[in-house]
Amino acid sequence: MKYRHLILRNLFRKKIRTTLTLGSFAVALFLFGLLAVVRGAFQQGVDVAAADRLTVINKVSIIQPIPLSYEDRIRQIRGVSLVTHQNWFGGVYQDPKNFFAQMAIEDDSFFQVYPEFIVPPDQMKSYLADQEGVIVGQKIAKRFGWKIGDRIPIKGTIFPGEWDFNIRGIYHGKRRQDDETQLWFHYKNLDQWVQTKAPTGYWKGMIGWYVVKIQNPDDAPRIAKEIDTMFSNSPWETKTEVEKAFANNFAKQAGNIGFLVTAIGTVVFFTLLLVTGNTMATAVRERTRELAVLKAVGFSDNFVLFLVFAESLVLAIIGGGLGLLLAKFMTLGGDPTGGMLGAFYLPTASLVFGIGLALLVGIASGFFPALSAMRLRVVDALRRV
Repeated sequence: MKYRHLILRNLFRKKIRTTLTLGSFAVALFLFGLLAVVRGAFQQGVDVAAADRLTVINKVSIIQPIPLSYEDRIRQIRGVSLVTHQNWFGGVYQDPKNFFAQMAIEDDSFFQVYPEFIVPPDQMKSYLADQEGVIVGQKIAKRFGWKIGDRIPIKGTIFPGEWDFNIRGIYHGKRRQDDETQLWFHYKNLDQWVQTKAPTGYWKGMIGWYVVKIQNPDDAPRIAKEIDTMFSNSPWETKTEVEKAFANNFAKQAGNIGFLVTAIGTVVFFTLLLVTGNTMATAVRERTRELAVLKAVGFSDNFVLFLVFAESLVLAIIGGGLGLLLAKFMTLGGDPTGGMLGAFYLPTASLVFGIGLALLVGIASGFFPALSAMRLRVVDALRRV
């Protein structure tokens, strides 16, 4: 840039003020980055939900079971290609604070319905051969330092007792946002406990929910309606939704994270706009005589407008860039929540959006000071100083 030295010299004539303004941009964009990470973590299930999967739960609540016998009837509906079921286990590993999802899965169909989860063939073979085998996500394995062959104790809550499992496989997702914080074990292991140790009638012949893979996503409304109609007026009525809607409703149980992020971000950037606008207005007032001299020696009104705008944009780019880089660096160290969030990273799209917001604030905060400088009359300015 031809006039970069002039721009930088003007900015840093008041070093403390410029440093504080840069710091304001950096803090605001750092907070924006962290909010984007948290929002992404809570929206993770929604973002990766497949259009060709339906979730079937008890109409009353997801914590209420539905009969295992429904599986064959659902499979017969036109357009259904696969059906699998899962049970929430809800166990505790060492300490109740060590929360992570544990699921009893139907081995034959689960990995066909969820092809995005990858387990090495030799580990899968070992898992299928071990009644007490489990497969864990690589993030949860890293969190607890687990490795293949470890035997881990889980204390059951919904299904009471001491459960010991052997880690036979560690899975990873095809996409970065895939959840790698779960533990899966054989449904037949859970069913054996229900048949031999559970109180009379407790969970016998019942499962948590079904996941239905369909041939054509366009048929989702019809198939969902057929499933719910099939079991209407039964003791265990169902509620069927596309996976995205189910994940979105599940995420909302933690509160409207999207609204909170938007509200906090709006307040932060509005405050930043006021701070930066005041900085630029003060800078223009202090340099009224200099701007008048520039015009007097032949520089145009548009040049003065450009000069003030450029200073505002430089503040936005440098300060905003520092804040976003700091947020990105923080996410490189892994999840500080110890695995409570399934995904903890700042995506490129959020970085680009953050830079765009910083530039928008830079333009907005510099608009009126730049307009004032452009309209400055040389005679009036020199008379006033």
